Amino acid sequence: MLEFAYILLFVTLMGVILWMARLAMRKMEVPLSTQRRRLVTILLGVLGWIAIQIALSTAGIYDDLSLPPRIPLLMILPLFVFAFVFLNRNKQSPILHAIPIHIPIVYQSFRAVIEVLFYFTFVAGILPIQVTFGGANYDVLLGISAIFVGLYAYRTDASPKLLIAWNILGIAVVGFAAFTFISSFYFPEIWGDAEPNLAFNRFPFLLLPSFFMPSAIFMHLLSIVQLRRSMKTDAPLKANQAGRTIAKEI
Repeated sequence: MLEFAYILLFVTLMGVILWMARLAMRKMEVPLSTQRRRLVTILLGVLGWIAIQIALSTAGIYDDLSLPPRIPLLMILPLFVFAFVFLNRNKQSPILHAIPIHIPIVYQSFRAVIEVLFYFTFVAGILPIQVTFGGANYDVLLGISAIFVGLYAYRTDASPKLLIAWNILGIAVVGFAAFTFISSFYFPEIWGDAEPNLAFNRFPFLLLPSFFMPSAIFMHLLSIVQLRRSMKTDAPLKANQAGRTIAKEI
């Protein structure tokens, strides 16, 4: 049941990502054939990445906890680099800015759900207490706040500077959560733990470092790109109006 919950959350978030991409392309009147091709590319790209991680995990690559640390270098860092490079190269893309401002922010609410899953993963003896909200992980608070901040961002008079500050805070929370997670595996003595349970390096638990965490960073960066542009234009007004128009049409 716990494994199924991780997979269900992954499927749900992938559905949201594909919906976001379709929403933006529809707004920009991208031809239907091109929409389908790009959506398939996104889906196959993510599934291909997950397949690679499953293969590496099955081969025992991530069971070696010697330095340099393989999990952050092979599982986390590549997607962080991809997010920075992709968004930097496409920061002026009309499609990215056609996504309603509030959607990447509300997306972060999944982090409250993942923290609940973390707690039950801890109960199952797979994760240490410090990576849950019962320890040193405060991601659940960021996830809950995303709902309210998203509602605020939906307003046409929302402050881009305030929303950027929230996104920066969210990135910092992800960074601290990543430190807690990685140090629990490679330096468990920091937390007074014994040897870590390597079951978390297996599918579907590996979705956390290979998909959930990077997708949170990607959405934060996307939101910042949108908001920085909005400080020079009226992009938030247009984006939110676009979201309302499309919602009515659907």
